[in-house]
Amino acid sequence: MHIEVIPVEGLPIIHPGDNLAEMISTLVSFEDGDILCLASSVYSKAAGYLRRLDEITPTEDALRIASKTREDPRFVQAVLDDSTDVILEAPFILSETVTGHVGVRAGIDHSNVEDGMIIRLPPDPMGAAGEMRERISSATGRDVRVIITDTCGRSFRRGQAGVAIGWSGMQAIRDFRGDHDLFGHILEITEEAVVDEIAGFANFVMGESNNGVPAVVFRNCPQWSGHDSLHFSRDEDIIRTALCNK
Repeated sequence: MHIEVIPVEGLPIIHPGDNLAEMISTLVSFEDGDILCLASSVYSKAAGYLRRLDEITPTEDALRIASKTREDPRFVQAVLDDSTDVILEAPFILSETVTGHVGVRAGIDHSNVEDGMIIRLPPDPMGAAGEMRERISSATGRDVRVIITDTCGRSFRRGQAGVAIGWSGMQAIRDFRGDHDLFGHILEITEEAVVDEIAGFANFVMGESNNGVPAVVFRNCPQWSGHDSLHFSRDEDIIRTALCNK
């Protein structure tokens, strides 16, 4: 199996209202079954999920947390606004968003955007992936799978890695439970987070500074079967339980 990885190069600076699907489709000749990985920040810029810091008034909670994290209280307030649960307040804010995604500062970013602005995660990343898939199909006639990516830190390891926050046309988890290994043993717990693995490699190709590659296409990736339960429930998540019980 030969998997091809194609960086989408040549996209200009994205502005609210831009039609990303059409812009990307002019730069890539899609084939049926391709997987498009798109940085959430670029999708959010095109969709207008931006906020101006000078329009945000911090609450007492934001001021209190900002005194611990040494961040702009307005930025902290934006994080709180997009969080349904704050798991850690310091040394950084670790919070859950409405979609169940847990990340640092609710995924809000102030890099690769104009001064005084911040970029929010798409409030419905699954819907965002589905929308991009439909628009690419309309523009090209091709059946393309889509992953919306973000970067996150990882427990027990240094550095950030790309993860999937929304996907369409595939299932998040490849489920090996019930299969047999090379020695005939039945696999009982193996579930592979394929969308995260693809998102991680896409992030490597995109880069994190000024590479200017916000989208990556994967070609010849096989289909897989599984499920979409990518996030642990609160009862299952032992790390969250340990942090909350500190």
